[in-house]
Amino acid sequence: MIKLIKSLYFNERFFYSLFGIAILFLLSYWVKPIYPYVWLLVLIFIITVGIEIIALYKHTGLKAKRVLADKFSNSDENEINIYLTNNYNFSAEIEVIDEIPIQFQKRDFLRKISIAAKEETKFTYLLKPVERGVYNFGSLNCYIKFGLKLTKRRYKFDTNQTVKVYPSFIQMKKYDFLAMDRRVTMNGLKKVRKIGHTMEFEQIREYVLGDDVRTINWKATAKNRDLMVNQYQDEKSQPIYSIIDTSRVMKMPFEGLKLLDYAINSSLAFSNIALKKNDKVGLLTFSNKIQNYVTASSKKTHLQLILESLYQVNTEFLDSDFGTLYSYAKRKITQRSMLMLYTNFEHISSLKRQLPYLKALNKKHLLVVIFFQNTELEELIEKEATNIFEITEQTVATEFKNDKKIMVNELQRNGIQTVLTAPENLTINTINKYLEVKSRGLL
Repeated sequence: MIKLIKSLYFNERFFYSLFGIAILFLLSYWVKPIYPYVWLLVLIFIITVGIEIIALYKHTGLKAKRVLADKFSNSDENEINIYLTNNYNFSAEIEVIDEIPIQFQKRDFLRKISIAAKEETKFTYLLKPVERGVYNFGSLNCYIKFGLKLTKRRYKFDTNQTVKVYPSFIQMKKYDFLAMDRRVTMNGLKKVRKIGHTMEFEQIREYVLGDDVRTINWKATAKNRDLMVNQYQDEKSQPIYSIIDTSRVMKMPFEGLKLLDYAINSSLAFSNIALKKNDKVGLLTFSNKIQNYVTASSKKTHLQLILESLYQVNTEFLDSDFGTLYSYAKRKITQRSMLMLYTNFEHISSLKRQLPYLKALNKKHLLVVIFFQNTELEELIEKEATNIFEITEQTVATEFKNDKKIMVNELQRNGIQTVLTAPENLTINTINKYLEVKSRGLL
């Protein structure tokens, strides 16, 4: 009985009907003839409510199921499928209220579905998480009503389902084609002309008109009495590390997503491309100390280890220690590698403090420093100023923008590769830089 009472609800029509009956009783004080008809109306009302309750509770006539993916992709639209089955002998209207995880701060979810007797239906809605972690779904509440819709019965399904939100594997798959076909292009991707060659020897063969004369092997030529050339191939299995700064500078949000999560999503997509091109990929995260380290490997299963490691990465309100990074990399990364360093510098002074360590890293490895444009400053600069205060703001914003250009020039002057990018273009620009380095044989 208690369970029945808890699941029984009265619609607005129920209370409107009661209010109308009360008005009629009040009118019957002056209009005596309508008094018995009002009681007849009360009887009809009670019978109707009783019929609806009996029909709704005669048997369990509604089935519902929430279907979630094994894991959600951060910063992407993820599908949630709701399946409904009406086992009643009558058509009904169902109100679906899903208890969405608190991270989304949505408390107004409501879908109304009409479903015929003995029929099934399905609807889908989308959620876009902006934080990694565990998300808990509450109950799937379904309220079913029919007839005059004076009452409704609540069903609860799929209580306390959980799903983990991982770095953007959807974005990773989006750029997967870049490792398959070099002829495919898209906005933001640039075509790089390959110059020179790497020094990984393949074989000696006879000279063919058009071969680079610098590759002539004179010893083999003298022995065979015919021009012979060395043939080289693209060097594979080169170590490439994504190094992510997790200090407070990466806490800054753009369009709801922290810079750290932009870097994490980018490094996952980039690692996937590098693995498919037979390079070794590794991971290192740091702030005031080293947090995670994954040794570079070219195994196809290595991507799952990278994904799990990136899932655990978080940022704190601490300053980054590039000295610790340099000493750790010197001990652990012994082979010359490509280091993709995701960090952020908002002022030229912050770059100059770290420049000696960056130069030291670049001396042994190929360092690519990836940092961010402040897109909100760009919008502020482009907006038309109407008073002195706005002019002052634009002047300061322009100075910060120019500082970024100075930083790029300073790094390049010291032989360090750079990528200055808007957060939303980070992945595409990072992959571009990787393809450029590979094509030019810089590593």
